[in-house]
Amino acid sequence: MNKGKSITFNTLIHWEEFRKRIIVEGIITGFFVGLIIAILRYILEKTNILVISVYKILHTNPYLLIGWIIFLSLIGLLLGIIVKKEPMISGSGIPQVEGMIIGYIKVNWFRVLLLKLIGTILAIGAGLSLGREGPCVQIGSSIGQGISRLFGRFRVEEKYLLTCGASAGLAAAFNAPLAGVIFALEELHKNFSPLVLVSSMVSSLTSTFVAGELLGIKPIFNLKNLAVMPLNNYLYLILLGIIVGLCGIVFNKTLLKTQDIYNMLKIKSHVKPIIPLIISVAVGLWVPMALGGGEGLVDTLSNNSFSLKFLILLLIVKFLFTMVSYGSGVPGGIFMPLLIIGSLIGNIYGTVIINIMHINPIYIKNFIVFAMAGYFAAIVRAPITGSLLVTEMTGSFSHLLALSTVSITAYLSSDLFSNMPIYESLLERLPIKKGQKSITANKKRKTIFEMPVCVGSSLDGKKLKDISLPQSCLLVGIKRGTHELIPKGNTKILAGDYLVVLADEDKATEIREILLNMTQK
Repeated sequence: MNKGKSITFNTLIHWEEFRKRIIVEGIITGFFVGLIIAILRYILEKTNILVISVYKILHTNPYLLIGWIIFLSLIGLLLGIIVKKEPMISGSGIPQVEGMIIGYIKVNWFRVLLLKLIGTILAIGAGLSLGREGPCVQIGSSIGQGISRLFGRFRVEEKYLLTCGASAGLAAAFNAPLAGVIFALEELHKNFSPLVLVSSMVSSLTSTFVAGELLGIKPIFNLKNLAVMPLNNYLYLILLGIIVGLCGIVFNKTLLKTQDIYNMLKIKSHVKPIIPLIISVAVGLWVPMALGGGEGLVDTLSNNSFSLKFLILLLIVKFLFTMVSYGSGVPGGIFMPLLIIGSLIGNIYGTVIINIMHINPIYIKNFIVFAMAGYFAAIVRAPITGSLLVTEMTGSFSHLLALSTVSITAYLSSDLFSNMPIYESLLERLPIKKGQKSITANKKRKTIFEMPVCVGSSLDGKKLKDISLPQSCLLVGIKRGTHELIPKGNTKILAGDYLVVLADEDKATEIREILLNMTQK
């Protein structure tokens, strides 16, 4: 009995100490994440140039085509072997990080870090339509987990360093520290915990600084002279939001369906990556602009005038090639490809509106940028992250009102049809699914987590004595603003409170689910 009290006491004391040192550990995490992501970005930039050069050579020397196909097939086979060895590196990596934070998934952090890095370079470097941001998030979280293990932190502390690493990874991938922080709050934790906010902020800022020192601080998209959209044109923005919202539903459903088609193929799993790589040859020869993540495509669209027919062709090819690339299960994200697809939708929409309604053609760039944010909001269901991400990537905050209008409209349009966030859908499809006890915890160990009480929840306004909490947990504190209350029977819980819960580690996942329903509904 005394031993049990000692463990609980030590857990509480450790928690208070951790809140003080998380800043330092967040900075350390951000430093290493920024360094690794800068190296990854540099390699991918060089390989992208190399692949484009290869296809230019193939146009004039078609007899080399067979050799290139064999080379890509070998890369596909190697990718398949890597993913088979460590299934948790497949795809974006963001669903895996979410699963790790909520306790559904347990991985070997170093193996994931190493193989994800290699797999991402091979897949994106070979020209597949995938983004670096998802892998950067997973690589960052692996570094955060590694630092946690290095310092011997408890599980409750580790999830904060996982979040620090993930937000730092996104920040370094796009030179977007604010988006990295909001991503941690809106997508990974789905609540605005002050501790998550502070720790992810220092980590994101540090990683952005390190990556910027190595690669330079500049927006990912070089969109100059972006005019401010007049208020009398906002009706066009609302219509654009509805269109990209519906297109986001198509994206999510098609992506999941593509995975189903791959699963139905009667071929060995490690051979499947060869399929998109062979298809990439046709794409590279006839529509090379659709290769890779497409970072430079937005600048090309904004600085050149393409025919409507070509834009539609490029949209279809980019969309289908992204589906085929991601569905194969190779390491690579969807952030950048979906932003590029969104920009193409915005370009097509803007071209049509300008021709029909005769508005000023200078606003074509605005439609491109706003559609990216809206498409992201519809697919990921994180409108704040999408708005800030695109804002930081374009380097202009003067368009936040118009951009947010499209994002919210797209989000609501997608929500009307109950479009499930893509990363939640992908999380359910992982080898270790929700509801499985994938973490074997010592029953004597304790963990602490915070749960926010939302407005209108069943707990709002109730006294503690009138609430039936799950077994194997104890409410040890209530955070109300800057004050911390000691819970008593007559203590009334209010919306905006953060419940500090102590629980057995092996029961934490199911307790968290029960409390989540109680605090949000």
